[in-house]
Parts: sequence; C-alpha cells; structure tokens
Amino acid sequence: MTFLIVQYTKGLVDRVARWLPTDLYAVVVSWLILTAAQLAIGADAGDWRVYLLALANGFIVAAAAGQMQNKALNPPGATKGDDKA
Repeated sequence: MTFLIVQYTKGLVDRVARWLPTDLYAVVVSWLILTAAQLAIGADAGDWRVYLLALANGFIVAAAAGQMQNKALNPPGATKGDDKA
C-alpha cells in the first residue's frame, strides 16, 4: 500500500514540499497506514505505544517499498543491454 500511495502522489508532494525527500515521505505514509490499521482493529487511541510502534515499523515498511521501487526499475535477471522499450 505504501509503495502505491507514494508512487501515485510523489509528483504532487514534490511540487508542494520540495524539501521533503521521497524516503521520508514514504515513512510518513507508512506510519499513517499502520496507525490507521491499529486504530481500526480497536487499539486505544490514547496509548502512545500505538504511534511509536507504528513509526518504528514505518521505517521497515518504507524500506521494503523502496526495494520494490528498485526491483521495478531494475528487474532481477535483466542486463544493462536489455531493450526496455
């Protein structure tokens, strides 16, 4: 989910907030998704641990989304001479 949201919205975010790197934007997006998921299953909105754990996991999810981006641009087994057209 993070990968798709970042891919579809990063152009807009780049125009509005040029100072925000895409990697950090992906962490924010994943933090929002993970927090919403926890609250949707009944987590206590007043418990600070929900937000801190979502942030910690957000870094992992953002790194995985970045790896998905890398694999999409450079598929395994492809060589530099492959025709990408």
